[in-house]
Amino acid sequence: MMYVILLGGPGAGKGTQAVGLASELHVAHVASGDLFRRNLGEGTPLGLEAKTYMDKGELVPDELTVRMVLNRLEDPDCQQGAVLDGFPRTLGQAQALDTALLAVDKSIGAVLHIKVSEEELIRRLSGRWICRECQSPYHMISSPPKEMGRCDRCSGDLYQRDDDTEATSRRRVQVYNNQTAPLISYYQEQGSLIEIDGEQPIDGVGQQMANSLKAVSGRGASL
Repeated sequence: MMYVILLGGPGAGKGTQAVGLASELHVAHVASGDLFRRNLGEGTPLGLEAKTYMDKGELVPDELTVRMVLNRLEDPDCQQGAVLDGFPRTLGQAQALDTALLAVDKSIGAVLHIKVSEEELIRRLSGRWICRECQSPYHMISSPPKEMGRCDRCSGDLYQRDDDTEATSRRRVQVYNNQTAPLISYYQEQGSLIEIDGEQPIDGVGQQMANSLKAVSGRGASL
């Protein structure tokens, strides 16, 4: 059994890597955003409780978010482990998660920090454009359209969403840095943090992650 946390700034590729890693380990991929949508959509007691805070424009308390995660980890597909994507985001959440897992005789096996420079994160985030007609995504550096401003599929106009502009991207990265610096130190002190070079090709990131977990497994954990 192994529970793995993926850390990384917006644009670091956590979602992509989490799916691949979960498949390789034959465990569940648990994304915090999906959990909120699922609980809200199904009207679960946890979802209804979260909604009371969201309707007032308040942040959902860490304790409630942790309960959502633990509730998901009780599902049959999580009994052999899981890859946690997008959670925890704050030191409070990390501490609450550890306390809750300890109470059920579980623990985090490894924390993989996909490290990408601030400027690279902003480059990735601010280069995205979307087709107004068919919603096809493009990136001005990594996957540009054949004709600037036009969709390859339907010739529709391309536009940039407000949350993809450079100014917004910088704010998102700064918020992440402010929230996550204590979290990185927390897991470093525990000895569970593993740094991953997030600026290498996607396959290289995945391979480094897999190799790192094999090394952890060799020290006594079981994949």
